Amino acid sequence: MNYKHNISYLDYNATTPIDPRVLDAMLPFLKENFANPSSTHHFGKTINEAIKSARTQVADLIGATDKEIIFTSGSTEAINIALKGVAENYSEKGKHIITVSTEHKAVLDTCNYLENRGYEVTYLSVQKNGLIDLEELKKSLRSDTILVCVMFVNNETGVIQPIQEIALLTHEVGALFMTDATQAIGKIDINAGKIGIDILCLSGHKMYAPKGIGALYVKKGIKLPAYTHGGGHENGLRSGTLNVPSIIALGRACEIAEQEIQQDAERIVSLRNELENELLKIPDTFVNGSTENRIHNVSNICFKGFDANVLIGRMKNVAVSNGSACTSAIVEPSYVLTAMGLSDDDAFASIRFSLGKFNTKEEIKLVVKIVSELIKTSFRYA
Repeated sequence: MNYKHNISYLDYNATTPIDPRVLDAMLPFLKENFANPSSTHHFGKTINEAIKSARTQVADLIGATDKEIIFTSGSTEAINIALKGVAENYSEKGKHIITVSTEHKAVLDTCNYLENRGYEVTYLSVQKNGLIDLEELKKSLRSDTILVCVMFVNNETGVIQPIQEIALLTHEVGALFMTDATQAIGKIDINAGKIGIDILCLSGHKMYAPKGIGALYVKKGIKLPAYTHGGGHENGLRSGTLNVPSIIALGRACEIAEQEIQQDAERIVSLRNELENELLKIPDTFVNGSTENRIHNVSNICFKGFDANVLIGRMKNVAVSNGSACTSAIVEPSYVLTAMGLSDDDAFASIRFSLGKFNTKEEIKLVVKIVSELIKTSFRYA
């Protein structure tokens, strides 16, 4: 895909470009199909039917029913609705929640919010490969555990957790299992019912749809309180006029993903492996996290002794990420990588390359050349 300013974009885990087919599906609902889907006139009912179709497209991708899909502004909102909702509605069973130290900040910050309101949260550690220890999970589960929340695919390393096994253990104590599947949706096959997922969150802009749209899967029978009041939209969970164009776009993106998921995976993993194999020829480099249990589009590489911020700053025509959390003038090493046992220096030296379906072989060769030459001419700090 041709990007403005000739940028080689390898930051798909941060956000994706909109698929032209998704944009084509969306545009009519920004122009002539502008009616409010809640209106009772024929025009409004026509838009409502389009919303229903989009809801079904999202549901089909994850093996759900349309009634189990709630549209949100993205995964962060979906995570907040789910975590706070379960905490409120299931507090009679208990106030214990289990999650993982390498979850997205949307989960960790919401759990911290709940801790300040009397809930107890257990944060599971991860092993050097980024995977949790199932034995630690077993020991942490209690009769008053109401929810286990584990990310499907880590956004920084691409590590895939053993979701089905985690769900099984969770259900043995009568708790609900929730997963942030933001980095998994559209990349790997997911059947929520078969895997044992009770609640699932996803974002459109990670799968070639626009920013500002996402969805929450809530398995039939699970009751959550209203998160936003004012009209009873989205099964009473999230009131407010629906973001029709973006919902249509998300539905189309899910439909495309269901049709092309296998061919995309095969092509992208080939590009990722080519990139990784060439970059690992650079002395003192290694991959962070499991290479066996990993999504096909991510390679998180440590360039030992170098400052990733400096390297990225000098890659004027390459878009990648270092995974560091920057708050004002304070720069911290990736908490995901340090949780896996990396030193601060090695975490600071790590770069995430995340690929997508618009990347090309020529682009990969160019990035390898740019990074390799940059390493040769840069100062090694350690």
